[in-house]
Amino acid sequence: MRFLSKSAMALMVMLLAVALAIPALAAGEPTFKRYPQTVDAPFVKDVVDGKVKGYLFDARPYKKKYLKGHIPGAVNLPATQFDKNQGKLPKDKSALIVFYCGGLKCALSHKAAFKTRAMGYDNIVVYDEGYPQWKKLYGPGVMGPNPTAKAEPAFKTFPVIVEAAAVKDVVDGKTVGMIIDARPKKKKYDKGHIPGALSLPTSQFDKMKGLLPADKNALVIFYCGGLKCALSHKAAFKAQAMGYSKVKVFAKGYPGWKKVYGAGVAGAAAPKAAKKAKGSLKPGKEEGSVDIAFFQQTLAKKPGSVYVVDVRDPGEFKAGSIKGSVNIPVDKLEKSLDKLPQDKPVVFVCGTGARSGEAYYMIKDLRPAMTEVYYVDGEITFNPDGSCKISPPK
Repeated sequence: MRFLSKSAMALMVMLLAVALAIPALAAGEPTFKRYPQTVDAPFVKDVVDGKVKGYLFDARPYKKKYLKGHIPGAVNLPATQFDKNQGKLPKDKSALIVFYCGGLKCALSHKAAFKTRAMGYDNIVVYDEGYPQWKKLYGPGVMGPNPTAKAEPAFKTFPVIVEAAAVKDVVDGKTVGMIIDARPKKKKYDKGHIPGALSLPTSQFDKMKGLLPADKNALVIFYCGGLKCALSHKAAFKAQAMGYSKVKVFAKGYPGWKKVYGAGVAGAAAPKAAKKAKGSLKPGKEEGSVDIAFFQQTLAKKPGSVYVVDVRDPGEFKAGSIKGSVNIPVDKLEKSLDKLPQDKPVVFVCGTGARSGEAYYMIKDLRPAMTEVYYVDGEITFNPDGSCKISPPK
């Protein structure tokens, strides 16, 4: 019987390891860093039922995923907005914390778990099968916000808040001041606004700040779309930084005004829908989504007609991505808006539709003038050769 030399044996071991790794890569295994402590659905069910004491956090985007269905009792703490929302974590750093997101291909729960551990929490686990498995086993869960969670979304609020009556005094001339609508003009202001309010969209603040009163001691009240709208607060902080000393925010905004005083004033009639530009895409069923079949057809026949933005992390992008796409992680997107083209449709992609959906809504809030913007609402397996497989969302 012949025995292999040590070098030959080492070579065989290496070749075997490579052979075993190839099927995993071909199957589209996750390429992100996975949190080591994971739990299964029955364990999470025990947390939901109170048999195990712990805190359950949904790491998916609030508007795109959490509101449409989440595990009962879960508090939304989007991984992409972790630093702004970390105050939702319990004060007890030994408490059990369970994170979940959109399934085995979703990196968000793992990212949130690592960040929480870095803060000193020592009893963290990840339910890596996430909401898709929960829905399959126990039903669709809960729709809408968790009443025990803090108000969403979390953003820095301006400290000086006024009620509708104070705004009404300005409208009636009892108080001298300027009321400013911080919402997009065509999308919101023209459809209805507080009487006498000036349109100064926050997304165009730097270009239109000359509309503010010359007297920096004048009263200026900003408002937008209600308690969950950040635009008026952002504009107020900008005005304060310019030296205005009597800046206030009507936080309940136009919805609050309508509730108390009626629908207000409509602006210019909304323009008729423009004809679709060359290279336009077919919308999907969900708001902002692109028709998957049409998108795939476009990639195959006219790949240069669309601008595909992959909002995953660089490591995920490097392991496999759509040919010709660019990588702008969702948590870096706000600072990279000037990189997005105006002359062709923009499509955001990620692994599950969570981060890409968040990117879409970010553009709608910050760049409302961009109309040809979409995201892929589905699961994407990215291959190293630049191809991809898109499946309907789970």
